[in-house]
Amino acid sequence: MRISREQKGTGFLLLVLGVIVVFSSAVAISLWSDATADLLKEDQVTRVLFVMESEDGSALSTNVFMYYSPLRKGVIINIPGNTGAIYKSLNRVDRIDQIYAEKGVDTYKSEIEKMCGVTIPFYVVIGLDNLTEMTDILGGLKMLVPEPVDAVSPEGERWLLPSGSVLLDGEKIAAYMMYVLENETESDVAGRRLSVLVSFMEALNQNSGGMLTKKNFKFLRSKIGCNLDEEMTRKLFQQMAAVDADRILSQTITGVNRLVDGKLLLLPFYDGELVKDVVKQATNLLLAENGTMTGRVYVLEIKNGTTVTGLAHNTAALLRSAGYDVLTTLNADRNDVEKTAIINHIGNAEAAKNLGDFIHCKNIIEETVNLDRSADSFESGADVDFTIVLGRDFDGRYVH
Repeated sequence: MRISREQKGTGFLLLVLGVIVVFSSAVAISLWSDATADLLKEDQVTRVLFVMESEDGSALSTNVFMYYSPLRKGVIINIPGNTGAIYKSLNRVDRIDQIYAEKGVDTYKSEIEKMCGVTIPFYVVIGLDNLTEMTDILGGLKMLVPEPVDAVSPEGERWLLPSGSVLLDGEKIAAYMMYVLENETESDVAGRRLSVLVSFMEALNQNSGGMLTKKNFKFLRSKIGCNLDEEMTRKLFQQMAAVDADRILSQTITGVNRLVDGKLLLLPFYDGELVKDVVKQATNLLLAENGTMTGRVYVLEIKNGTTVTGLAHNTAALLRSAGYDVLTTLNADRNDVEKTAIINHIGNAEAAKNLGDFIHCKNIIEETVNLDRSADSFESGADVDFTIVLGRDFDGRYVH
């Protein structure tokens, strides 16, 4: 059968088109790989969205893990599932975990990026069944259980956990993730589930020599969802496993609980702007050159030196959102303080500066220096790291 000139021409064009498509695909893949490699450079802060899925496929726990490889430091920011806002992807006010249920992980990641004010290039999704299996392979996860747990799920499953600092196997970790006590809020439960991720990172660090080799990683990769290929995922996990577990700070988004359309939502303070500030502060902590950041939580005392009722209490909520522990709030000896001050009781200049940066306060003084040079005007707190005396220049969020 003779092939016409037109058919030959058409065939040649199709061949050329095919070559162009293959070449373009190869170039796109190469560019994507190069871009991914750039994002995994060790000289910058890397951000990963971690989602733990329940058995029904809903988001059980959501955390943004940020780490800086050169200093082996990390921060985990927990996002409670009932965090509420007007979400464009849903076109309504709702819980943030509803986005995951309706739109999937990519849209979920995009909304969390908007909330945090940063790009989060990577995501890792781990189902509860797979977490159980990986926990057993890692030899269990170390958890702190404050008191014995004996609870029953709505489906009648009994949850039993011992108290103390214990090593939990996969089945017990599943129970630790799922149980809810009568007096617990969603934020309480979210904070507890966050600790599972911290322990998982610690176990990964201890087992990285075996688990993260090319041969063995195939199993781990089969148990997680990730928007990277196998080799890039392995590199990501190698970096995360290298983070010192004792240098991982954990924070949970806080806000005000409000009933909206029949749903109890956690509305972040300052219309969500506080979340962005917390992420910025966490990034600055990670990049601190002298590497003094540790897993300890700094304890504060807040004194109201103004006539504004409730200012110290509201500021305490603000600073707890940033990961500080506020031991006491009270009135200062005077209510006419002009300039807000931070009294440094522990001599840690960098930690004091980070605290000052968060509220834009540059008036940082050492414990031996008094605000009005009177020995009894501002008594320093013996059990706290820093005392903040709020003055008239503080508007509830920033010092001006």
